[in-house]
Amino acid sequence: MKIAVDAMGGDFAPDIIVEGVLDSLSCLEDNDEVVLVGDESRIKEILARYGRKESDNLSIRHASEVVGMDESPSKSLRRKRNSSIAVCASLAKEGKVDALLSAGNTGAVVAATKLRLRFLKGVERPAIATPIPTTSGVSVLLDAGANVDSKPYNLLQFAGMGSAYIQYLFGVENPKIGLLSIGEESSKGNDLTKETFKLLEKSPLNFVGNIEGRDVFNNKVDVIVTDGFVGNIVIKVLESIPSFIKTVIKNEIKKSVTAKMSGFLIGSLLKKIVKQGDYAEYGGAPLLGVDGVCMICHGSSSPKAIKNAVRAASALSKFEVNKHIKDIAEKLSVYKNNN
Repeated sequence: MKIAVDAMGGDFAPDIIVEGVLDSLSCLEDNDEVVLVGDESRIKEILARYGRKESDNLSIRHASEVVGMDESPSKSLRRKRNSSIAVCASLAKEGKVDALLSAGNTGAVVAATKLRLRFLKGVERPAIATPIPTTSGVSVLLDAGANVDSKPYNLLQFAGMGSAYIQYLFGVENPKIGLLSIGEESSKGNDLTKETFKLLEKSPLNFVGNIEGRDVFNNKVDVIVTDGFVGNIVIKVLESIPSFIKTVIKNEIKKSVTAKMSGFLIGSLLKKIVKQGDYAEYGGAPLLGVDGVCMICHGSSSPKAIKNAVRAASALSKFEVNKHIKDIAEKLSVYKNNN
């Protein structure tokens, strides 16, 4: 398979992106290929520093423009038709690549992918599915920001897409689904969660009921369903926790000799905690529901994160997750009129 990588997207592009891609090549199948999309001269310069150049599994596609992290997604796509993000999406639309990956402007990536790839049959809205480390494995939260406003039927589909994703990518059989709300009772929440609860309860999905924010890390469910507005806030808070814990412990260690001595003992434990909550372990979040494979990475992604995102994109295609999403969407279509 071929994967188009936006070499210019992200806080540290293109250097970090190219490094991550080079690291990923040894983990891919022999017939897999990565296409670096962006400023050709800059990309070649970076490759030369690593003693590398274009080969059978690595090529370059020039893109003369870059979408800034703070630019308006809609305006940037209209004005910068040759941006690295737009070119990646176009390559996927034309069937020249099987997947695309970007650590650039998330809104622009979502907009470009929606516009060019469209949606899988039966899917009304795509959703960003973000893996979350738990006390005994991993769960997935969606939507993490692809849609600001959603309807109950959209959330029902998000539950189905998340179920397919975690089952075939992480090997979780019959995934448990929870609806994020302000209480476990079905009567708790706003109109959106109350109506979504009713749909999920009737559906063939393994819905176990509402969960609260305190349940996010305890592996109570495998799939956490919410709208993109709430989901994005939750993810941003979760991303800050590992660095917060690390900073607090380091500050305490500096306060006394005794604390410094104990710091040596808990150092390895601290590293494990930070690693467990590190998004780089999963690489990125797929935009599920689009007719193709799209991986969205954090703007500050490390080479390790890019490497793992490339591997995840390959796995999404290999395990035919989109085929399973279409099957689930068809089964859930009978509940559309109950929306």
